[in-house]
Amino acid sequence: MVFKRRDRRPWWQIAGHALWPKGGWARAARYVQHRLNRLPDPPEKIARGIFAGVFTTFTPFYGLHFFISAFLAYVMRGNILAALFATFFGNPLTYLPIGVISMTTGYWMLGIETDPEQHRSLGEKFVAASDDLWDNFIAMFSPAEAHWSGLALFWNEVFYPYLVGGIVPGIVAGLIAYWIAVPLIRAYQNRRRGILKAKLTALKAKNAARKGEDAG
Repeated sequence: MVFKRRDRRPWWQIAGHALWPKGGWARAARYVQHRLNRLPDPPEKIARGIFAGVFTTFTPFYGLHFFISAFLAYVMRGNILAALFATFFGNPLTYLPIGVISMTTGYWMLGIETDPEQHRSLGEKFVAASDDLWDNFIAMFSPAEAHWSGLALFWNEVFYPYLVGGIVPGIVAGLIAYWIAVPLIRAYQNRRRGILKAKLTALKAKNAARKGEDAG
């Protein structure tokens, strides 16, 4: 294939670059900013896409953020490509604080208090839910009995609080990103437009001078 890599990277290198991209996250952030600035739409439309992308990172639908942000951007008449780029707001460096903020807010909004005697760590809740999924899948093809306690615990104490609690901080973060993005993108576009206009003026002057020399 034409676009296939000649050097096949080992799985550990792929995983490492997912956690820490080549050049670091600062370079990746500058690249995203550069791509957002060069989008051809008006600043407000690009910023609406950025809002959609940032808001989506506060939802627990990991693996679906691209699709959700694109849909939200479409509904909001924002730039879909900007929404996809803005989902990089959620990355291995920010997912932990995003999750903590979302779940803490969700627990507060829903008035959830866990029983200390039945307390489990977040990792244990993930493991319990995964075990239930696998056991219930096996139960579909065997006499084994399906169990839902781990999935119920995960839904009640992780997924649902995360889903509800991510709405408010997601909107706040999205609005902050929107109001920061609009003037920055407008300034970049005006500067770029001025540079292009100056180059065009210089080109016209050069062509005019050349025609004058030819006529002489």
